[in-house]
Amino acid sequence: MTAETTTEHPVRIASRASQSAASGKRKEEWLALFAEDGWVEDPVGPSGFDPEGKGHHGRDAIARFYDMTIATTDSLVFTVRDTVQCGDEMVYIGSIRSVVAGNQIDAEGVFVYRVNDEGKLQSIRAFWEVDRAMKTLVKL
Repeated sequence: MTAETTTEHPVRIASRASQSAASGKRKEEWLALFAEDGWVEDPVGPSGFDPEGKGHHGRDAIARFYDMTIATTDSLVFTVRDTVQCGDEMVYIGSIRSVVAGNQIDAEGVFVYRVNDEGKLQSIRAFWEVDRAMKTLVKL
């Protein structure tokens, strides 16, 4: 086997690190994974987190996104059912379970990670439907 076939691709490493830091509520660790010009679209398109649907571009905007989303959760659990890696991008198909203020919500979707040449996250794009997720709401 060559090093190419035994070395894991940077996008897989970065996506797992992102999920670990987010679920562990380690803000600075999560932010450090991003390229300076990186961005987050979660969910893609207009939402309560991003009314214009343009995403959160740059570390300051990503930090504000963290503060209004991840920081407000009591817990986050990522369930990955499948992954596909092509070039510098990887999608995972699965769900994110959030517990916020005694409410549990499951967001089923497709989550796309892209890294730059240095292995830093260039973007995270989350394709999930707010209305669909809200139908899973359970009071704990």
